[in-house]
Amino acid sequence: MKVLVVGGGGREHAILTALARSPRKPELYCAPGNGGIAALATCVPIAAEDVQAIADYAATAGMDFVVVAPDMPLCLGLCDLLRARGIPAFGPSGAAARIEGSKVFAKELMLRYGIPTGASAVFTDMAQALAYVRTAPMPTVVKADGLAYGKGVVICQTREAAEAAVREMMEQGVFGESGRRILIEEFLTGPEVSVLAFTDGQTLAPMPSGMDHKRALDGDHGLNTGGMGVIAPNPCYPPELAAQCMESIFLPTLYAMAAEGCPFAGCLYVGLMLTPSGPKVIEYNCRFGDPEAQAVLPLLESDLLSILLHVSQGTLHQADVRFSGGASCCVVLASGGYPGAFAKGMPIQGTADAAAMDGVQVFHAGTALDASGALVTSGGRVLGVTAVRGTLQAAVDAAYAAADHISFAGMHLRRDIGARALAAQSC
Repeated sequence: MKVLVVGGGGREHAILTALARSPRKPELYCAPGNGGIAALATCVPIAAEDVQAIADYAATAGMDFVVVAPDMPLCLGLCDLLRARGIPAFGPSGAAARIEGSKVFAKELMLRYGIPTGASAVFTDMAQALAYVRTAPMPTVVKADGLAYGKGVVICQTREAAEAAVREMMEQGVFGESGRRILIEEFLTGPEVSVLAFTDGQTLAPMPSGMDHKRALDGDHGLNTGGMGVIAPNPCYPPELAAQCMESIFLPTLYAMAAEGCPFAGCLYVGLMLTPSGPKVIEYNCRFGDPEAQAVLPLLESDLLSILLHVSQGTLHQADVRFSGGASCCVVLASGGYPGAFAKGMPIQGTADAAAMDGVQVFHAGTALDASGALVTSGGRVLGVTAVRGTLQAAVDAAYAAADHISFAGMHLRRDIGARALAAQSC
């Protein structure tokens, strides 16, 4: 069976690593892939956003199944193009992917169907948006409507910061068309929880919850990033709370999407804030999170390929979806300067030593092979080092022990991934 995974980061490496364990023994391909993925799959030099070229390649190369992992090709309708050619695919339709592709669509959906979320206002006129933030309670959150590579959300502590965020998005166009329409949202407080779930639009199978660490620096300081590390499961999300969220958030979301004529099938990611007045949705994603996938998929005990096929066929209720009872910790190793400017092409040492440790996997995100075949950096987030152990403390200790084997010029990592969860002070 020929399986193509679309994307080229740590999430895709984690997906391919799980697919490679399938008893079906699939022949794996990845577009475009990276330096680490090349050891698992045939890398095809097509950008994930070039959806027409990927659909053409999948057809001519005889792919039996395609897993579309990143947000952009999903929102551009790649799964629709593939299905129109008779190629089964894992991922939502372009219409359903709007749940991530348009924050306004998602917010209006939640309000229409009574799904708990923060209060917000939508603006297409900058003068009106500026007038609003001059009287809105602080802190507040300014969000670009469209996709912005994980950087379109600005938490503003002061009115000056809120006005600057509005101007950057609407006047300066830092996020292009994605920021021409914005949301200004209520700032919610409480522990944050990330939950990924397999769904075929009717059945929903949640994965272990996660706690992401978005800020670049220890203590949750510095700029927002795509994610500097994740632990799973999240101790702030006990089974009784998960059951409550299933009834008040997850199943209503599936119902809402179906009622809107765009049923959601794929991986639904829900970002929750456990506020004093109850759980509320802060964001939806239409795909596996990154680096959440690197923490959660190593806990999967059943066959990922079988699950993804069941989702694509609408038979998830028949799938065997099992996760271990242990814990995982993923620590991201980033280029110096990330999420700002950073150098590329730095030689990487020690990945084999780290990966040789029991229960440790090293997922490649921003890596490439140079002309001599040596592994070098090629992105902001370079590697995700994940350890699985029986307890969270053991997983955190093992992930850092493995990360300490790896080095490259300018390497940066947070040293407190999992500390908040272990202290459980915010729960």
